[in-house]
Amino acid sequence: MKTVATLATGALVASVAQAQVVQWDIQRRQTGSRLTRRQDGTFTEVITNEKLRGGYFASCQVGTPGQNLTLQLDTGSSDIWVPSSQASVCETSSRNEGCTFGSYDESASSTFAVVGEGDFSISYVDGSHSKGDYITETFEIGGATLKNMTMGLGVSTDIPYGLVGVGYALNEAIVGNTRSSSSLYDNLPVLMQKEGLIKTNAYSLWLNDLDASTGSIMFGGIDTEKYKGDLTRINIYKDAGGSFSSFIVALTSLQASSSSGTDSLSSQQQFPVPVVLDSGTTFSYLPTDLAEQVWREVGAEYYSDVGVALLPCNMENSQGHFSFGFGGTGGPVINVTMDELVLPLTNGSPIPFPSGPNKGQEACQFGIQNFSSSPYLLGDTFLRSAYVVYDLVNNEIGLAPTDFNATESNVIAFASNGAQIPSATVAPNQAEVTQSGSFTQPTYGASGGFKNDKENVASLPPAFDWSRIVVMGASMSLMMVGSGFFLLF
Repeated sequence: MKTVATLATGALVASVAQAQVVQWDIQRRQTGSRLTRRQDGTFTEVITNEKLRGGYFASCQVGTPGQNLTLQLDTGSSDIWVPSSQASVCETSSRNEGCTFGSYDESASSTFAVVGEGDFSISYVDGSHSKGDYITETFEIGGATLKNMTMGLGVSTDIPYGLVGVGYALNEAIVGNTRSSSSLYDNLPVLMQKEGLIKTNAYSLWLNDLDASTGSIMFGGIDTEKYKGDLTRINIYKDAGGSFSSFIVALTSLQASSSSGTDSLSSQQQFPVPVVLDSGTTFSYLPTDLAEQVWREVGAEYYSDVGVALLPCNMENSQGHFSFGFGGTGGPVINVTMDELVLPLTNGSPIPFPSGPNKGQEACQFGIQNFSSSPYLLGDTFLRSAYVVYDLVNNEIGLAPTDFNATESNVIAFASNGAQIPSATVAPNQAEVTQSGSFTQPTYGASGGFKNDKENVASLPPAFDWSRIVVMGASMSLMMVGSGFFLLF
């Protein structure tokens, strides 16, 4: 997740019919508020793709009368929380733009109630935090109203917008703080199921491509027109404590392919590598040695000044791709192309490389970064290329290659509580997935095709004038807010 001055407001498109499916559509830019009814019995809310800010944001209403807030959708955490209008981060000044996506004024709501004074405290892996009270409030999403929704109120926070966490209830902040599962409450997808809005605690995610104007997260169903090929089920794995608390799956292979060849990449971590599918994280984070192989394939360089790998922006036109395999032989394979992996460095004027083989070319951030310990993260730079179904009852993930910019729709609701993912088959050999293989350096045969030449990049990256990248420097601090690991790992 990144913080920059770029601002977008989500539009609202809602339709309410049968209590089968709840769908939030993703929209790239504001189109104004409007309500529509659909024949398939779904109701829809727009969530905005913040290309520079990072993440996907949903327009919601909190309180009575409803207060409009735009909150980040996050599969990697489990609490809804909103910034208080009294929080210092929401104060505007020449140096602080405030809570531009909205804040919540408890004094203006007749349905506000505190149920855990001082009990809300969430800290993310990047050091950002939000603290305050647990409250119950009326919460509206896509025309559906949930009363007495438990959520956090961020009174002391350094994050200028709230989140809608839709992960396992066991991953709620209060459970991590009390170290007791008896503290958990009905979070959003659980309450949706109990209120009869959806049949089971499951949802599907279609983020579409980086520049797309539409996409969706659908609670309680899937859309068979939003993916290509077969939808394949793989297991979610338990955390170190033996519980299902995050969406950990087995990454069993990674290949780099271009016109000049194909390389199988490896890590001293050895496959399978545990990865979390997390929409609240902008980038994807792999073991350092594996990430370094990926960087070398595309000519990216790591800059310790800001802790990210950079590459020329024109690499978004490269025809190479990376193939992520899951669940062993016969499991789903997701190809991620370079146009989904090259992100702007700033929201201002371009910053060129000052020297070296890329001198004069505009610098961009690379969508695959490194992380020092498991579980690793596959964020939006991966998820845009996949159609993902999260089944929190059967502890399974459904994966298929996405159908970018699909215009047709065929919604299939889960038949009942605990029903398996519709139209999906199980990965045939995932029961045989065990840690195996050894670390070997690839030949980098694909590298030339990625870069359209076979010149090696400099061993040490040239120095940047980082004073020109004020916005990007600020953005780094919040990039991983959505991972929501708290203190559980």
